[in-house]
Amino acid sequence: MKNNLIFRILTLALFLGLITLETFAQGTGKIVGKVTDKKTGETLIGLNVKIVGQTKGASTDVEGRYVISGLAAGKYSVQFSYVGYATKTISDVAVSAGVVTTLNTLMEEGGSNQLKAVVVTVTAKQESVSGLYAQQKNSAVISDGMSADVIKKSPDRNTGEVLKRVSGASVQDNRFIIVRGLSDRYNSAMINNTPLPSSEPDRKTFSFDAIPSNLIDNVIISKTATPDLPGDFSGGAVQVKTKDFPDNKTLTVNYGVGYNSISTFQPFYGRQRSVLESFGFASSSRNLPSGFPQSLERYTNLPAATKASLSNQFNNTWGVGDQGTAIPTQNLQVVFGNSYISKNNNKLGFILSTTYRTGATVSNEIRNDYNEVNWSTRTSAPLFEYSDKYYNFSSNLGVLANLAYSFKGSKLALKTLYNKSFEDSYLNRYGAYDNRTEFRRVSQQEAVDKSLINTVLEGDHLVSSKSKSKVNWNLSFSRLTNDQPDLKRLFYSKLASDMDNPSVPFTAAVPLVATASTSGRFYSDLGENVLGGSFNYTLPFKLADESQVLKIGVLKQFKDREVNARVLGYINNSSDQSLLTLPQDELFSSRNIGPDKFYIEDITNPDNQYTGSGDLNSAYFMLNNSFKQNLKIAWGLRVENYIEKLNSRTNAGKVQVDNNYLDFLPSLNATYSLNDKTNVRLSYSNTVARAQFRELAPFSFYDFITGNVKIGNVNLKRTRINNYDTRFEYYPSAGQVISVSAFYKRLNNPIESIVTIGSSAASKGMTYTNAPKADVYGLEFEIRHSLGFINENSNLLKNLTFNANTAFMKSQVNFEDILTVETNRPLQGQSPYLINTGLQYSSAKSGWQGSLLYNRIGRRLSVVGFGKVENGMFEADYPDIYEAPRNILDLQIAKRILRQRGEVKLNVSNIFDSDNVYYQDLDKDKQYSTGDQLINSIQFGRTFSLSVGYSF
Repeated sequence: MKNNLIFRILTLALFLGLITLETFAQGTGKIVGKVTDKKTGETLIGLNVKIVGQTKGASTDVEGRYVISGLAAGKYSVQFSYVGYATKTISDVAVSAGVVTTLNTLMEEGGSNQLKAVVVTVTAKQESVSGLYAQQKNSAVISDGMSADVIKKSPDRNTGEVLKRVSGASVQDNRFIIVRGLSDRYNSAMINNTPLPSSEPDRKTFSFDAIPSNLIDNVIISKTATPDLPGDFSGGAVQVKTKDFPDNKTLTVNYGVGYNSISTFQPFYGRQRSVLESFGFASSSRNLPSGFPQSLERYTNLPAATKASLSNQFNNTWGVGDQGTAIPTQNLQVVFGNSYISKNNNKLGFILSTTYRTGATVSNEIRNDYNEVNWSTRTSAPLFEYSDKYYNFSSNLGVLANLAYSFKGSKLALKTLYNKSFEDSYLNRYGAYDNRTEFRRVSQQEAVDKSLINTVLEGDHLVSSKSKSKVNWNLSFSRLTNDQPDLKRLFYSKLASDMDNPSVPFTAAVPLVATASTSGRFYSDLGENVLGGSFNYTLPFKLADESQVLKIGVLKQFKDREVNARVLGYINNSSDQSLLTLPQDELFSSRNIGPDKFYIEDITNPDNQYTGSGDLNSAYFMLNNSFKQNLKIAWGLRVENYIEKLNSRTNAGKVQVDNNYLDFLPSLNATYSLNDKTNVRLSYSNTVARAQFRELAPFSFYDFITGNVKIGNVNLKRTRINNYDTRFEYYPSAGQVISVSAFYKRLNNPIESIVTIGSSAASKGMTYTNAPKADVYGLEFEIRHSLGFINENSNLLKNLTFNANTAFMKSQVNFEDILTVETNRPLQGQSPYLINTGLQYSSAKSGWQGSLLYNRIGRRLSVVGFGKVENGMFEADYPDIYEAPRNILDLQIAKRILRQRGEVKLNVSNIFDSDNVYYQDLDKDKQYSTGDQLINSIQFGRTFSLSVGYSF
């Protein structure tokens, strides 16, 4: 395969770059950090920082950051002073030549007891666990998160894997987040304070695996709303902050290779790929031929001879070839950054990262489906029973570029994230169909070409040095594409009665009338643009000698989406039925294309394209009030006006959606500090959840894998949600926390997926509807604690940290007016419990690190079934499909080498070799057992990966 050559080229380019890189050795070190108010968590601007006994010093910028450079190796005392605050001196701050020492500080107002000098011997980086939990403790909202320091100690390679470690969160398909049992439609995603567009065409979610984990500064999930957060979430607002410019010149190179127990070095089949596709860019050869008519109207009335001629413009790419063996997964990342400080303390910095990932996987699946259930025997006749083998090649190219300039009381930053990915998969399926009366050999070839660019220009400015008021603004642009070029479907069949007769061949299903389900080609392209801007003003002030903060702001976001699809199918006009016995690489060759043989018909429906726009305008005011040193209340109102429009067509004519919503979203978050280590929180908020374009559009799509047809509903309305939360949290010491949370949510008009009326088990249509209401209840527990308390003299136990977070949830959605759906059932995608636990070891002296992490989710509703009500009781004709729990255990061992500049990591994922299982619970015992019907099982295998990194 081409990937070995690609990596040789990349490696050569990397070493040529290293040869030309200016090598430097610094004889001095520097101290950097961030200063915040201990009580409010607000950054302190213009605070004086100086080295005791020297003239060297600095002032904090608009983000509360400072840099003191040119320090000889040794130990120093650093003094922090600010008007109205107690002066703090930190001694024994160690500085080494060529090393950045990070010293973050909390300042306390001087109106009460003055602080004594604080002596520390070990300092924590800004992204450390201690800093994150201090932020969490002082936050106005109930939140959970992970810092870069914790992330790098886990085997997680991207943000999607990181998020499943956060309390109350789980992840579907390693990418899509579920918070507090609520699916992605009830969550929102932000990167660098800017809302992210959905990366998928049919759901409100962002594919978090696009962001490498080692470029994350921190990930915070806000579980309660405040007026300055977007109002369209109820489970959680995921806020990803990428790393800012570095504190000094840095060049880091990481290379990793992975082995999967069921994929690597196994025979690999699929279509030949171009070099560009190995770098994430789909080849133009997959596109619809340029000479093919651009619309159904221009094609459908053409004579058969012309259609045959146009059909010959398509490349015969139906054949599937031996592509060798599945190579190990590989990833290469290069990060380069630098910062410059002028004499007047202005700072310019940048960070540039390029990440390349590629891999080939082979997975085995069982895929079944069944007719309606006979409950007297608890059995049903099988529709199909397939054994699937997936061959999937993926490549991903990511670039992150951040540029920042800090001057006087201002900071400007330009942050760009670009991600390009390509997936090429081949499905080889074999099995019985229609109650085992027929056997089929099925082939599907699918390519998905995605891109995302997100650019943010933001500014922070100190308005008044006296009042410490400041403004923050940003302008953003995002462009997302999701294209499926030339999805091909074909199957061959043979009657069960002929299976023992070798003279009867399998025959291709090329029908007399074209259909979307077989012998077809599908092309689609999706493009979405998002333009946004926000402006926020913050004013600290005093009331009754207590610190208060007023914050007001506005936000504008406009997005537009265009989706176009072509659905094409081959028809059989030949009297020579022996053509149907040809192998698939010869079946549609040019010699078999003709008006009296095979040719393409255009079966695109009017609803296979739509355009949509969403115009969001919002404004808010927010007050952070402090009372008597121990009570803080963050409250206010957010007003959002959302105008959504959608235009499409059906066979009946035009379809238009024009909804205009004005929502008043109040929120209140109260925090009472029992002491410096303990908080009690109460929260109320009103939020919304809006339908996505795909859920509104009458776009119909045949899912070849499941045999279902999906279609939107133009009558969907947005969901309004009332949220109630309480939390008790205890922080024994830096980086440690014990917390208990409870929450309740009432959802009015929740959007749920259902089976369309008139469906049967053999022919299911899926759509969306508003249920009248739903309720969600839950409890969360979290603990993170060093094991040093067991034996304070044991260095081993001091270096061990135990962490666990669990959540228990119950939801009930009510369908009062839909008789084909069970009246009361859990929300789709909701798990009754989540368990994340782990043991981490870290020794700065030896350079060894390790972690053992365990994750489990309770069974959750995957696909909603249908049935009927008889004698006041609901009886399922086609029972719901549930995803069974999985036990996942991951291990990482890491060692710093080469004078702490290098690091070697060994990761082992899915140690239990746990499979994914989807089933119908016929015996109703709420677990997968022998009496149930298996719908789908997916094997993942164990993954072993080794990575080596070095910082120059």
